[in-house]
Amino acid sequence: MTPSASPDSGTPRLRADAARNRAQVLAAARDAFRELGTSAPLDEIARRAGVNIATLYRRFPDRDALIRQVVVDGFDLVLQAARTALEAAPQDPLSAIEGFLLHLVHERDMLVLPLIGGPVTDAPEAFALQRQIAPLLEDLLTVARNQGLIRADVTAVDLITTAALACRPLPYLPTEEAIALATRHVRVFLDGMHPNGTSQLPPAPASRDFTAYLHTAQDEA
Repeated sequence: MTPSASPDSGTPRLRADAARNRAQVLAAARDAFRELGTSAPLDEIARRAGVNIATLYRRFPDRDALIRQVVVDGFDLVLQAARTALEAAPQDPLSAIEGFLLHLVHERDMLVLPLIGGPVTDAPEAFALQRQIAPLLEDLLTVARNQGLIRADVTAVDLITTAALACRPLPYLPTEEAIALATRHVRVFLDGMHPNGTSQLPPAPASRDFTAYLHTAQDEA
């Protein structure tokens, strides 16, 4: 199925039916990966997507390409959430931080690989997105620190790992109850960010080191 050209840029653009098939395949992949792991049969993913296996391979030539796109889509969602939170931060930094975390909780199906497990991809797009996320979160925390609203030792890595833990699904728990429990945990974390009456934290890894460790661990696996 040949792409059409974008009237604005002249760059290739998927036809509506091809774009729909691609979105269905990615949604089915996230669902299958969550249930069966990243070794889920590709024909099962195609079945869930309502397409034939040839259509899946037309969009994603192998399993790695499919995994890579799921990861990239997840990081892109996190990046957009971080940008939105930073824009809202000057008015109410704590609400902006809470909104960032709770948005990820509600969209956690999109984050099945980058935040709640799965292989780490070395795709350049994934690296580029990660490099943008951490500075935005540090800027978000700086706004809150400058207003005296959070402790000085909270880092972007704390936000990222808290989101990962809150987004991890609990088996057999209904969706609404799982979201309510994750919301409680997010708010407990936010209370722990207050600057008064808190215990000293052990040193946190820098966001750059944290990302490098994940990729190194994958390379050695």
